[in-house]
Amino acid sequence: MLILLPPSEGKTVATRGRPLDLGRLSFPELSQTRAAVAQAVADVSLLGDAATRLGVSPNLTAEIARNTRLLTAPTAAAGRVYSGVLYEALDVASLDPAARRRANRWLLVVSALFGAVRMGDHIPAYRLSMAVNLPPLGPLASAWRGPLAAVLPGAAGRGVIVDCRSSTYAGAWVPQGPLAQRWVQIRVPGATHLAKYTRGLVARHLCRVGAEVRTPSALADVVGLRFDVELSAPTRTGAPWILDATAR
Repeated sequence: MLILLPPSEGKTVATRGRPLDLGRLSFPELSQTRAAVAQAVADVSLLGDAATRLGVSPNLTAEIARNTRLLTAPTAAAGRVYSGVLYEALDVASLDPAARRRANRWLLVVSALFGAVRMGDHIPAYRLSMAVNLPPLGPLASAWRGPLAAVLPGAAGRGVIVDCRSSTYAGAWVPQGPLAQRWVQIRVPGATHLAKYTRGLVARHLCRVGAEVRTPSALADVVGLRFDVELSAPTRTGAPWILDATAR
């Protein structure tokens, strides 16, 4: 199984830890693109209009400044760096050892800076959205599309792809061909601020149950143990299945 997560805007800053080593992250094939994005965001973050270019509040001066120190700042496991409501619900640290091992294998954060990272990858805090048009690379979702398409199909294996990403990050990798037949987007009906929290609960539930599901219907059965669910078939070839999930 592969569970795709968005990053969080808010991040916990590591106060100690080794500096970033791109070669030690999962998917080392992405190192060249990661280095290019890191250099580009560092250059942009030095400019007077960095906040506008990055699409963030001008008040976030400390977060913008951190983008200029990505290669020297302390790092921590991604599961600790990413925060926010989805990651509060996921709460990897409180999982039992077996569920935590599954989380380290199954959970994948699609990142504007790193492309894709696992929970145990050591990264620094940063501020960068996949929606940013970053010179000289252009729109980041487009810049990552080719590199991610080269590595993520292998990571998916034969299990279901459980997509908890927001639309901003979903464009960076779209499962193609046979993979699309077992691609399931998690939707939270009628929810706004609770949508991220519910997706975090779904990801946590799957890691705790530990079932190696390989079909959308089997996924619906497992998620249905904890949530009210409704599974909808794709509306066209290449589109995902939709699994509506509502916490009981």
